[in-house]
Amino acid sequence: MTLTDTRVGDGYPTRITGTPEQLPRVHPTVWGTEADGPIDAATLANHEAKGYTVDEGLLSPGEVQTYWQELVRLSSDRGLRADERVITEPKTGEVRSIFDVHVISELIAELVRDPRVLDRARQMLGSDVYVHQSRVNYMPGFKGTGFYWHSDFETWHAEDGMPTPRAVSCSIALTDNYPYNGGLMVMPGSQRTFVQCVGETPDDNYKSSLKDQRVGVPNEDDITKMAAEYGIDQFTGTAGTALWFDSNMMHGSSNNITPYPRSNIFVVFNSVENALQDPFAASGRRPSFIAGRDSTPVRR
Repeated sequence: MTLTDTRVGDGYPTRITGTPEQLPRVHPTVWGTEADGPIDAATLANHEAKGYTVDEGLLSPGEVQTYWQELVRLSSDRGLRADERVITEPKTGEVRSIFDVHVISELIAELVRDPRVLDRARQMLGSDVYVHQSRVNYMPGFKGTGFYWHSDFETWHAEDGMPTPRAVSCSIALTDNYPYNGGLMVMPGSQRTFVQCVGETPDDNYKSSLKDQRVGVPNEDDITKMAAEYGIDQFTGTAGTALWFDSNMMHGSSNNITPYPRSNIFVVFNSVENALQDPFAASGRRPSFIAGRDSTPVRR
C-alpha cells in the first residue's frame, strides 16, 4: 500500500510503503469541559497536554478483591479456554488476555456502567460513549511478556476503521504496579503526533498480533525520536488505581521477571460520534470482540 492508495480525506494514513512520517494530530485530546463531568479544569488541561491521567483509589480494597476473584474465575473457566476471545501466552499457554469481558462478565459490565468510570469517559470525549473493546490482562510473575511500543489508534484506524482518535482507554489495576513488574510505560504528550507504520496488513492479522504484534509498530528511529522529545513515564500505583490514556498515546511494557503478578481490567471507550467505518488499511474487518461495532451508548 502506498500513500496514494489510502482513502481520500484520511488524516492519518498508515501501513505505507517507503519512509514513514510523524504527522501532527488534527483533533483534540479532551473534547469535554469541566461542566460535563467530575474531572476539574486543571486535570482536564493536564490530560490534554500529557495524554494521560492517573486516578488513584478509583476502586476500594474490597472492590479490588471482588474483581480479582472474578479474574481468577474467568482464567480458570475450562469452557472459555477454547473460546477465540481468550488469548494465551505463545510460549507457556497461560492466559494472557480475555476479550469482550464486559459481555462475558456481568460484574465487569456493571463496572463499565459505574458513574465513576462512565462519567469520566463521557467528559473526556465530550459525548455519549460505547465500548470499543474490553479485556482483562494477566501478567503472571516470572513469565509475563510485555507489549512493544505502539499507538492503539494506529491499529484501530488501520484495521477497524476508527476515523479519529476520539477514544480513551481506562486501565484499572487489580494488583500493585511497581517500577519493576512490567508496568505500562507511556510517552507523555506523544498523543499529539501520529506515527505512520510501514507494511501491508496481513489477512487475519489479529490472530498473531494479539500475542506478538509485528505490523503496526513504529520503527526504532521513530521510537528514539519520540522518546527524546517526550520522555517516558511509567504507571505505578496500588491496586484500585486507574490509568486513563489517549488512544494515540505511544506506550508499551516490558516483561515481568519478578515474582509479583500484574493484572488489570482494560476498557476502551469510543465516542458515539466516532463510530467505526470500513478499515483504512486492511482487507477486512476484525471480529466484534476486538472492535465493537454496536455504537449504542452505554447507560448507567
